[in-house]
Amino acid sequence: MVKVFREVKRVLKDDGTCWLNLGDSYNGSGKAGNKNNEYFNKHTEFGKPAKNKDKIGVPTNIKNLKPKNLVGIPWRVAFALQADGWYLRQDIIWHKPNPMPESAQDRCTKSHEIIFLLTKSAKYYFDNDAIKEDSVYPDDDRKSRTKDYQKYAGNGHNTVAFGSATYPKRNKRSVWTINTQPYKEAHFAVFPEKLPELCIKAGTKKGDTVLDPFFGSGTTGYVAQRLGRKWIGIELNEEYIKIAEKRFAQREMF
Repeated sequence: MVKVFREVKRVLKDDGTCWLNLGDSYNGSGKAGNKNNEYFNKHTEFGKPAKNKDKIGVPTNIKNLKPKNLVGIPWRVAFALQADGWYLRQDIIWHKPNPMPESAQDRCTKSHEIIFLLTKSAKYYFDNDAIKEDSVYPDDDRKSRTKDYQKYAGNGHNTVAFGSATYPKRNKRSVWTINTQPYKEAHFAVFPEKLPELCIKAGTKKGDTVLDPFFGSGTTGYVAQRLGRKWIGIELNEEYIKIAEKRFAQREMF
């Protein structure tokens, strides 16, 4: 992943952003294992890149990971990218109200994933206004109190009026509640369109180019095109490519 995103950083504009969504897994689940941990420990020094940068793994201080341990893949990758020169600007929680059911009886059903905002520069393009959300304050008497604030302010008091009546929008919070969205052509999980939409609106302007190095069924490109952006998708799996091509062909029909 570090090697892939090293190439992403090479072609990314200096003021560009990178949004990375990764799922996690449990050791012994068949999705992660001790061979990976041996590789990580061999090629990584905690908190900094390994001496052999082509074999950098993830910063870790564990020798062996016992079965049933949550591997922490997203954060391991994030720390490895950070060690490789990326700015790790934020972790965003994708909250799924309709998660996949799980049979585990000794832990909670997982209903979230992490999205990392990474940049190659300390200053970068970010359209905060494009993704602002409605100001909602449940069980808050803010509307009536706003009148009091305005009353005091009118009497010369140095008071700012708050509340939805005064500020109908607020900064986007770092927890995004978005339902999963099936796509009938794909047997694997696909992004709900709202997820890349927020990232694209915040990180680009119309006419900009969006790169997705793991294109899958083409959701990112599909949304980018709808929002007036150009896009480049990279995908190795021929089955996924066929799904994406069919998806865009259907779009062109309408």
